[in-house]
Amino acid sequence: MKLRFLGGAGEVGRSAVLVNDALLLDYGMKTANPPQFPVGLSRGGSGVDPEAVVVSHGHLDHAGAVPALLSGDRRPPVHWTPPTRELALTLARDTLKLHGGTYDCPFTEAELKRVTQVSETHGYRESFEAAGHEITLFDAGHIPGSAHVLVDDGDTRFLYTGDFHTHDQRLVAGTTARPAADVVLTESTYSDVEHEDRAAIEERFAESVRTTLWQGGTVVVPAFAIGRTQEMLMVCEAFDIPCYVDGMGKGVTEMLHRHPEFIRDGDALGRAKSHARFVTGRDGQRRRIAEENAAIVTTSGMLSGGPAMTYVPAVRSNPTNKITLTGYQVEGTPGRELLDTGSAEIDGRVMPVAAQTQSYDFSAHADRDGLRSFLDAYRDAAVLVNHGDRCGEFAAELRADGYDASAPELGETLSV
Repeated sequence: MKLRFLGGAGEVGRSAVLVNDALLLDYGMKTANPPQFPVGLSRGGSGVDPEAVVVSHGHLDHAGAVPALLSGDRRPPVHWTPPTRELALTLARDTLKLHGGTYDCPFTEAELKRVTQVSETHGYRESFEAAGHEITLFDAGHIPGSAHVLVDDGDTRFLYTGDFHTHDQRLVAGTTARPAADVVLTESTYSDVEHEDRAAIEERFAESVRTTLWQGGTVVVPAFAIGRTQEMLMVCEAFDIPCYVDGMGKGVTEMLHRHPEFIRDGDALGRAKSHARFVTGRDGQRRRIAEENAAIVTTSGMLSGGPAMTYVPAVRSNPTNKITLTGYQVEGTPGRELLDTGSAEIDGRVMPVAAQTQSYDFSAHADRDGLRSFLDAYRDAAVLVNHGDRCGEFAAELRADGYDASAPELGETLSV
């Protein structure tokens, strides 16, 4: 089996792996300024021409550039779970809305429409054929619809983990799938981190929010639209915290509620949806809400856009208020700047923030122990490490523990 690494090797973002010059696994984009795309992709068409595509899950760094594969007369079928299909289309529409017609968007409206024409959805553990390979998707426990992808070409069984979590979240259960494989390509996002117990994190978050509300303040909770927003709404409902929800997360919450088979507890998500108040107005309404004693769960998770651009300026000057970050803040983003300096660039203006800033690790990725426990089932397999900032170091740690492990480089082609 031949593997070509078009993205995600030694980095987080723009995941893309070409198998046997025919089957493409993921095709994402990397959030940066400007955005980065898989090797060979430029505006006006993709530099690769796969026979078929399989998408592991509906996050921008794995699915964000998929429509670009449908330029010209290319029409490869795109395989994914039903939630991944809807999430990828939602992200693509948002990319067009924000960047359509510029070099920051590698596809057009016409190519986006073609995605629905070539889409083929599958459930977990239902094998299907794609580009001459037998494919099986397994629940990866990352977000609804996320999948490990098992690829069998008749000679080699190759497991692409995608992003995964081994512990339960409120929204989805941790992965228990360990399909037999000869080669494993594993994510390594948190290979040097040990997550705090989720129940303890929730308790600290809830106590902090309650304290602020009791003191008469407002809490802005920046959250990624896909997965994190729904998780935070479920936490707010469980702890009876009054909350609003705003931004792209509103539509994603409605959509995921229509796919209860991909949710750990559909009834709990339904209760969270009913508990939250959906913001329907514009900035005037948002500024009024920013004066209420409530939590506001809103995009974007890294303060790089969305309704947060209204809420943060509205609450920033009152030290009773809080801005509670719930996900990893990439270097160079306003969220990271706020954590590091106490100021953030919002809509082109650097704003000092007197409101309290806190960060909580609600990660949907496996940590060091989770990665090792997952890989323990593959001690006899070849292990390839990608999707991380320290892929080489983690591969070396695995080798020291007896694994046949290595970290591919961007653009590299391997025979396995």
